[in-house]
Amino acid sequence: MADKYITKGSLSVSTDLELFLKSEVLPGLDLSEEHFWISLEQIIAEFHPRNKELLEIRESMQEQIDAWHIAHPGLEKNLDVYKDFLKDIGYLLEESEDFSISTQNVDPEISSIAGPQLVVPISNARFALNAANARWGSLYDALYGTDMISEEDGASRAGAYNPLRGDKVIEFAKKFLDENFPLESSSYVEANSFNINNGLLEIGLMSGEITTLVNSEQFQGYQGTSDQPSGVLLKNNSLHAEIQIDPNHSVGATDPAGIKDVLLESAITTIQDCEDSVAAVDGEDKVSVYRNWLGLMKGDLKETFMKGGVEMTRSLNADRNYTASDGSNLTLSGRSLMLVRNVGHLMTSPAILDQNGQEIPEGILDAMFTICIAMHDLNGDSDIKNSQAGSIYIVKPKMHGPDEVQFTCDLFSAVEKSLNLSQLTAKVGIMDEERRTTVNLKECIRIAKDRVIFINTGFLDRTGDEIHTSMEAGPMIPKAEMKQQPWILAYEDWNVDSGLETGFKGNAQIGKGMWAMPDEMLNMYKTKTMHPESGANCAWVPSPTGATLHAMHYHQILVSDRQQILLERTKASLNDILTIPVMSEPGSLSPEDIQMELDNNAQGILGYVVRWVDQGVGCSKVPDINNIGLMEDRATCRISSQHIANWLHHSICSADQVLETMKRMAMVVDQQNSGDPSYQPMAPSYEGVAFKAACNLALEGRVQPSGYTEPILHEMRLKFKA
Repeated sequence: MADKYITKGSLSVSTDLELFLKSEVLPGLDLSEEHFWISLEQIIAEFHPRNKELLEIRESMQEQIDAWHIAHPGLEKNLDVYKDFLKDIGYLLEESEDFSISTQNVDPEISSIAGPQLVVPISNARFALNAANARWGSLYDALYGTDMISEEDGASRAGAYNPLRGDKVIEFAKKFLDENFPLESSSYVEANSFNINNGLLEIGLMSGEITTLVNSEQFQGYQGTSDQPSGVLLKNNSLHAEIQIDPNHSVGATDPAGIKDVLLESAITTIQDCEDSVAAVDGEDKVSVYRNWLGLMKGDLKETFMKGGVEMTRSLNADRNYTASDGSNLTLSGRSLMLVRNVGHLMTSPAILDQNGQEIPEGILDAMFTICIAMHDLNGDSDIKNSQAGSIYIVKPKMHGPDEVQFTCDLFSAVEKSLNLSQLTAKVGIMDEERRTTVNLKECIRIAKDRVIFINTGFLDRTGDEIHTSMEAGPMIPKAEMKQQPWILAYEDWNVDSGLETGFKGNAQIGKGMWAMPDEMLNMYKTKTMHPESGANCAWVPSPTGATLHAMHYHQILVSDRQQILLERTKASLNDILTIPVMSEPGSLSPEDIQMELDNNAQGILGYVVRWVDQGVGCSKVPDINNIGLMEDRATCRISSQHIANWLHHSICSADQVLETMKRMAMVVDQQNSGDPSYQPMAPSYEGVAFKAACNLALEGRVQPSGYTEPILHEMRLKFKA
């Protein structure tokens, strides 16, 4: 149903949003409703025209790039000529003098602790709570419940507890302890007691000997009593691990030392996402997003649900308390440090209309509401605290170049002023996922040097922008070949190099992208060492379980040491970044190759879009064409739709072929969702809103702004809701 409005000055405000602000957000804050709306009205008047102008600059640059490729086919291979052209139109800027970032009041989870990072749709309260609580994870559970442990020799994970599998889990966990918290003699396998003596950890062995840690400083504290601790807290590479001891527990009773589990500090930070993993298209949806952020910032978010026929209520974990090795009290956060991802500059929202009846930019709405809501955390009225440093962390996606970063910084400053917050309270994370930001990353960081706390890379959006920006250069290589191309290898290194040369080491996060296969944890464990090895001090994982398993990599690799080494290397090549991944011989693709690529892209688009449009699900595990579950969000949809659009534009395939493929893949997706009672099949009528949305994304992809999926998805979701 369409939003209903109430007048606030010159603004028309969704009644849902107005009531939410008045009855839920403002109580407890020293802000009046009148002041809030007057302030937002002024901010909209100042920043809406600037936002519009920035989007027009995007379109103008894209038109010039398209025209240049059409007029100079193949000349982009002469990189000197190509770079001169990009400089002439203001796309590629000259780098100015060196500098270092100067952001203040940054929590150590961002400035100095390297570890996994979760991204979660904030619209789902249960998921949001799970992610926030994923600061600590059971290593035993993560191993037992995934393919990390082989099911050979009767070690199946199906059904009731399997002692054979449990033994393999315990063996793995104790090997992890041996490698990262080694004992002076013997192994944790031989341990049969733990004791704290004058601040030192003593481990009794089955031989009767007493041993201790090779590095006594790794022992941080304990729970329980010194002679019978229930928990032993260890620390390595700034990350904690807790050996949990309970000889009366079903697992602990089988262990000589009574060890029942090993807890690992896992998701150090979590991005609570208002953007790519969320389907929020009107005032009602935005309230559901903001309400969960409010609950997280006030510390009172709860969610009740049924699991296994039992009603459960989930809330935020309390902090963890220990007796430190010196006898003092030691408290560690029980929760991941939370950032919030606002939407980008492109989309508008019908939640508020301006004086001309036009929808306001959704990014302005997000900035005002997410910052205002986070003031509850800064007030410190709850025992549940997010930022100990008094900061608000906002990740800002899909910015194109330094001018758009400047807009964000100015917007945050205006919101701070209007809400009576100290300047620079709102920090900014720059997502390096558009090519104009990549090639100007140092200058983007310079603009935000006193606010920036985060840069990262993202293969999917970055590839979608790569295809769209160079749409007229020629047909792109198949998607599977993209990750081996010079541009993306250089892009990944360039991001790290740019962060290190501007002083990110020990001050801010350098992040890497998502492991998209939540069911393939062994493969993740074997390969995701590449992210800390690359110098990134955080990387995205698809689940709390994934965070616990990925945390082991940060015990094995000290990222600050890697960064120190990487500071000495030659910066990645801009020429490589600007090498466009067009096919050298398009005619070499067989009809079978073309159809296989179309099948893969179409199935991925349909599997995601049908849930987005029909169910309002912005991120979910979607089976791919081989029935492997992949985490899908709008970024995955963007790359697939842009790839089809590119091949269609360059006559690698036809519109009829794309439609035939979409219909055939719709039947596959229908079958994959046959167990969902709320699912509405697309076949055989192919008349549903979701199917039309998926087709439009591919057939109209070339003319979508920057190749984004949001305009079509929002339009079709609103149609479905109506």
